[in-house]
Amino acid sequence: MHKLTFYPVGNGDSSQIHLANGKRLLFDFRQHSQASDSEHPTIDLDRRLREELAADKRSDVDVFAITHGDKDHIEGSTEFFELDHAAKYQGKDRIKVKELWVPAALVLDSFAKDSEPHEAKIWRQEARHRLIEGYGVRVFSKPAKLKAFLESKGVSLESREHLITDAGELVPGFSLATDGVEFFCHSPFIKHCDEGEIQRNASALIFQVRLSVDGTVTNYFAVGDSESDVLGEIVEITEAKGNDDRLDWDIYNIPHHCSYLALGPDKGKNSTQPTDPVDRLLEHGQRDAYVISSSWPIKNDKLAYEQTQPPHVQAKNTYVRRLEDVDGREFMVTMEHKSETKPQPIEIQVTGSGVKLSAAIGGAAILVHERPPRAGVPYAPCFR
Repeated sequence: MHKLTFYPVGNGDSSQIHLANGKRLLFDFRQHSQASDSEHPTIDLDRRLREELAADKRSDVDVFAITHGDKDHIEGSTEFFELDHAAKYQGKDRIKVKELWVPAALVLDSFAKDSEPHEAKIWRQEARHRLIEGYGVRVFSKPAKLKAFLESKGVSLESREHLITDAGELVPGFSLATDGVEFFCHSPFIKHCDEGEIQRNASALIFQVRLSVDGTVTNYFAVGDSESDVLGEIVEITEAKGNDDRLDWDIYNIPHHCSYLALGPDKGKNSTQPTDPVDRLLEHGQRDAYVISSSWPIKNDKLAYEQTQPPHVQAKNTYVRRLEDVDGREFMVTMEHKSETKPQPIEIQVTGSGVKLSAAIGGAAILVHERPPRAGVPYAPCFR
């Protein structure tokens, strides 16, 4: 059994893939500044993850993936993890990272200096250190600016190509045969770094994570804070390559905390009209699929329809309607799960007999829903 966990961290992201073979991959880390306050609804992620790792007698994670360097995806992470590039980030009870995954944009430094979170700059130093030394890092996308950076440090791009993955490629080190999982990289594109000023959201990591147990395949679409133009390009390129199955999803962690901008340019009065390519992506939802919004609770009142910042109820209405169109199972919000005052992580089990959303009763996990098994889909390369 594999397990996906989505943690309630407010309008932020942190999720984990816990593979059947014991490997742990953490995507983003957000320790809300008030999370240690027992009265605050967000989870104390630092404490929760330490408890999970201690239960497995571990002091490390196999992968820590930073989808992009916004504060709500990395807050508190430089206090939680051990970083190799400086002694002040080492020792005590810091958690080690075997392999760090970052978009090429995080390695570069073309952002407006006053707009970038301090911790993003620290992770840049760590990613650069590992890349220059040639270990423990995977960089996504190979823009000319990355080549220029390496050469400025006396390192050739060719000598580090084994640490770089482009859109349209599978991530090395994981396979369906050995780990029961493969990661197909949809984004970032090279142009996200080489054309003009780098935009963190546009250059975020996007994967189709394909999980397999006893021949049953489950597809999980893991998306950073992307917007509709990037998602639309992904759809159009993937369709043009004849790899439509790489758009399939049984679980969709929707972008940017249920922002309407991940669907289309206009919020709409009651619902957001998706662009045509994004609508086609939503049509790739499979029967009994789940949509996960990593966000604050989504209200259905006058203020909710008027608010500027996500989550947007108009976007939720669209996702719910499209989920019904594909006979999907449920739209879930991390900060609403079990309770709005004390939400609990959403845990989805991926087994040989289907996808299971589990709920704890008296410490035991019970089956809430199970999707019947589906035959596997053969991989076809989709180089871009």
